[in-house]
Amino acid sequence: MYKKLLKPIFFCFDAEKIHDLTIFILKLFSKIPFLFSIIRLVYNLKHPKLETTVFGIKFPNPVGLAAGFDKNAKLFNEFSHFGFGFIEIGTVTPSEQNGNPKKRLFRLVEDDAIINRMGFNNLGVEKVVERLKTNKNIIIGGNIGKNKNTDIDNSIGDYLICFEKLFPYVNYFAVNVSSPNTENLRDLQKKNSLTNLLKAIQKKNKSYSLSKPVLLKIAPDLTEDQLIDIIKVVKETSIDGIIATNTTLSRDNLVSSQDLINQKGGLSGKPISDKSTDIIKFLHKYSNGSIPIIGVGGVMNSNDAIDKIKAGATLIQLYSGFVYSGPSIVKQINEAILDYRLNQ
Repeated sequence: MYKKLLKPIFFCFDAEKIHDLTIFILKLFSKIPFLFSIIRLVYNLKHPKLETTVFGIKFPNPVGLAAGFDKNAKLFNEFSHFGFGFIEIGTVTPSEQNGNPKKRLFRLVEDDAIINRMGFNNLGVEKVVERLKTNKNIIIGGNIGKNKNTDIDNSIGDYLICFEKLFPYVNYFAVNVSSPNTENLRDLQKKNSLTNLLKAIQKKNKSYSLSKPVLLKIAPDLTEDQLIDIIKVVKETSIDGIIATNTTLSRDNLVSSQDLINQKGGLSGKPISDKSTDIIKFLHKYSNGSIPIIGVGGVMNSNDAIDKIKAGATLIQLYSGFVYSGPSIVKQINEAILDYRLNQ
């Protein structure tokens, strides 16, 4: 239904407007009695072999919704009905910000890809917290970042504000230092800067009676030497895992129009699938499998998900694949993972 009916209609209109409309419609549908009970019957897949325990959390299944889709925690309850094992909200910043000027979200249909330069548009951590208070036992990841007007040298304070305010309401944290759409943000991936940031977060984390898992979200554009540094920093700071990967600045091997290819921002979708998987494989190999990895980037079908699991990912996240394939992709991937695990 999605691919044959809804997708052709949706793709006739501006990507961000359709995204906002989808959120509005789902919120409206949530008020219809029994509708989401039917959706759960259609899209959910439950099986003991799908249950996945990693960094101290038992996930009902290993397929999650990546950050960026539900930036402001508007629909985590609704999205959970489509079979996701967990939802990552954000990126959230201390203060509300509009992000970059529109138009800032583009579909590259010929490439099964998306370019975005959203710029951490969100309502700010206080409003997000108020929405998370309505959580109905859904596993939530809190993706945190810095405000655009915060100098890079003072960015640790922004991350700590978000960490402290979200702490009671999320199950794990994703530290986003890899978005290409906030000026100089990727400088925080450098070894010394990253070590200082993660040590500060871990110091705050350990001040609580029960700490929470902290994961680092990295870019797909890092060199092998930089990835080795990432592994060293993760081990030195004792954080719990890596999310690999964010969007890329590369435009290699695209076939869409030059006008689209030339748009500034991060590229996601099918073109980064292999690059993301290669990074997962590298991290898994050179950490001796000691660092849990959430695989994200170009998961457009079940085969992409299985490739990432074989490369070393424990969990999978979707974004572009959800846009291009619709909600049925969640169950399809869970079915493939279940089959893979049953035959191990």
